[in-house]
Amino acid sequence: MDATTVEILLVEDNPNDELLALHAFKKHNLASKVHVVRDGAEALEFVFCTGAYADRPFVNPRVILLDKKLPLVDGMEVLRQIRADPRTRTVPVVMLTSSAEDRDIIESYQLGVNSYIVKPVNFEQFSETARQLGYYWLLINRQPTG
Repeated sequence: MDATTVEILLVEDNPNDELLALHAFKKHNLASKVHVVRDGAEALEFVFCTGAYADRPFVNPRVILLDKKLPLVDGMEVLRQIRADPRTRTVPVVMLTSSAEDRDIIESYQLGVNSYIVKPVNFEQFSETARQLGYYWLLINRQPTG
């Protein structure tokens, strides 16, 4: 896939959740627009075109689906760095996590998350959530250009 066509950046370290999400995106014809990274450090490299992604043209994804609990760099720190950089500050970030704790929700919104979704455990609910996320962020939501 051409790096400029990435519309959804999925940051997910759990292989089962990754497979569920990708299956749901495929079912709803969104799979070709998804790039997966498996830890917070790789997410930052992708977003900021450094490390393994140094040759990637700097084009922001349309939306970042970010897990909170990640190896190397946690989701909160990834969010913090995305919001701190003027080039990425307006990229929509959806926290898609298993944590339903108030403190995590509050911290996410304080750091500028656009939406906070607790992962459904049931496949059908997860599939429907993925469909709605893709539909909303890629088709309905309007974003600034340039």
